[in-house]
Amino acid sequence: MTRGPRLLLALAAVAVAFAAADTYVVVLALPDMMASVGISIDELQRGAPIVSGFLLGYVAMLPLIGRIADLRGRVPVLVAALVLFAAGSLVTTLAYDLPTLVTGRFLQGVGGGGLVPATLALVADLYPVERRGVPLGIVSAVQEIGSVVGPLYGAIVLAVSQWQVIFAINLVVGLVLAVAIRRTTGGRPTSPTDEPDRPAPRRTGLRTFDWAGIVFLLIALGAGGLVFLQPTALVSDVTWGQVFIPVAGSGRWPTPVGLVAILAALLFTVRCWTARRPLVDLPGWWRSVREADLPGALFLAAALAGVILAFSTADPRVEVFAPQGWWYLLGAAAATAVLVWHLRTDQSPLVPRGALRRRPAWGALLVSFFIGAALIAALIDIPIFARTTVYPDSQLLAALVLVRFLVAIPVGAVAGGYLTRTLPAGVVAGAGMALAALGFLLMTGWGLTTLSDWSANVSLLVGGLGFGLALAPVNAAVLASTDREVHGLASAGVVVARMVGMLVGISGLTTIGLRRYYAETRDMPPPMQVCGGTTSRCDAFDNLLRHAGIAQEHTVFAGAAVCAVVAALLALLLFRGAPTRSVGASALARLAG
Repeated sequence: MTRGPRLLLALAAVAVAFAAADTYVVVLALPDMMASVGISIDELQRGAPIVSGFLLGYVAMLPLIGRIADLRGRVPVLVAALVLFAAGSLVTTLAYDLPTLVTGRFLQGVGGGGLVPATLALVADLYPVERRGVPLGIVSAVQEIGSVVGPLYGAIVLAVSQWQVIFAINLVVGLVLAVAIRRTTGGRPTSPTDEPDRPAPRRTGLRTFDWAGIVFLLIALGAGGLVFLQPTALVSDVTWGQVFIPVAGSGRWPTPVGLVAILAALLFTVRCWTARRPLVDLPGWWRSVREADLPGALFLAAALAGVILAFSTADPRVEVFAPQGWWYLLGAAAATAVLVWHLRTDQSPLVPRGALRRRPAWGALLVSFFIGAALIAALIDIPIFARTTVYPDSQLLAALVLVRFLVAIPVGAVAGGYLTRTLPAGVVAGAGMALAALGFLLMTGWGLTTLSDWSANVSLLVGGLGFGLALAPVNAAVLASTDREVHGLASAGVVVARMVGMLVGISGLTTIGLRRYYAETRDMPPPMQVCGGTTSRCDAFDNLLRHAGIAQEHTVFAGAAVCAVVAALLALLLFRGAPTRSVGASALARLAG
């Protein structure tokens, strides 16, 4: 493979890593983001859409984006995803209320999520089956590195500046990567069947630029920026302040400057639809969206959104679903029924008939689901265990305990990709999830002071290494068992299955763990009895609560171990026959005589 495709894949991997880091950076920035739109830290539930908005964009739109990558090409989708990510970062940076903040995060989720299936499908385009293991492992590794770098990156920025700087950096990096990817390929490959090394014709000269479109876009961005920022010097000016006064109703957009921004945006859209060489090929993208089966994508998005909202709004202390969660699930079930009918009757459905007919293909979705269900227990409950035991007063030190687990995942991902070149994907994935299960079982033996001892690193590193080993074989199995024309869709399906598994896993495992906690505290003597007749808190009562919390986390770790074992068994059974290697063992024996 020549330098161009290698550089293209490297840039795509960097984009995936950066978007993954943004997924985790919001954890530290969330209190400041809430405060900027008038939500106090005591109203955490009101700020939940900031997180769930990103998650909805990331998961619900992935299948559509993956299918468009199959129809229109990997590079155009990579560039468009980065532009969407940058646009979402801009809106998030300038957000002045909760709806605009959630809108920005949703756009970031759509863009960041769209990078993953396009990059995985790009690996399949650029490498033959027998050589995909290592690059798939590298892509999986850089995606997981984001979970380590994200919180550290956010902490550094927040230590010296405001949270808006995080997303301003996202804006710049997203646009730079989009330009770099576009210039690296020169417009190729524009479809999955294009040859990566075939030069594409390039138009040069000032006349090729859509100057009218550029002018409309700059006016829309400039006026829109004023609507968002509302500079005090202009708003308070006797003359210029008039353009910020609503001409009808109330709000920021019915103002003269807001109407100019809306009009310019409409003119830019019309220009992109009608110009011979528009700045953005809206007709072409619309054709791709229609060919990708927009109705089917919307039905699937509704089903996924219902599942996401059902679990994200649940109160795990009392039940898996909140009362409104059951309505979300009912809506998801109805959308699923309509989706199944649509896929069976539409001539060009979102999921082409037989696209996932091979056992390793649909098996990869199942395995990915249980990997997500197990992984989320580590991401959430390892820091909680650290806060319950050795670091009750330091969120940072508790997070650093999780880092010991996370640093092993990229190492395992690269190793898993390398092993997949010579060993069956099911064996590598099964061994990895068996290691993950062993790590969780070791965690069930943690005590009050275990995390202060070096021995805790064994379970953390073993668990992280196991999860890493399983990532590349799952992707390799689904790509090797599906046709090239649906690689983007198949890759998106694996990511969606993993994210849904994480949502279901955190709700189910946390509910089981908290029931154990309530069982432990049900017969606990009252504080006055434990503390010698005083109602003040004392060490003895705190220790009882701490032991109950440890029992809760042990239950969660045990449940995660079960999910990991299920993933291992499914990988061994369902990945059998996946052609992830160039020459099988039996073929080698025949060649040896």
